[in-house]
Amino acid sequence: MDRNAMAQLRLDRRLIKRRGWISGEALERELEQLPDVSHKAAPQDESGAPRPAAEPEPSERAGQG
Repeated sequence: MDRNAMAQLRLDRRLIKRRGWISGEALERELEQLPDVSHKAAPQDESGAPRPAAEPEPSERAGQG
């Protein structure tokens, strides 16, 4: 397996809990380096359930087939 593929697998959720896969310190360091993507989170209503996505405007639907 090449180095790039191994780097992508280091933080795989299924593999993190394997004994000897990654140390706790290395995991913390890797998680701190991840980008902040909180702006991509779906808005929630008051009950905590995600709100459904808004319907696209008719002008936005016109280009779709």
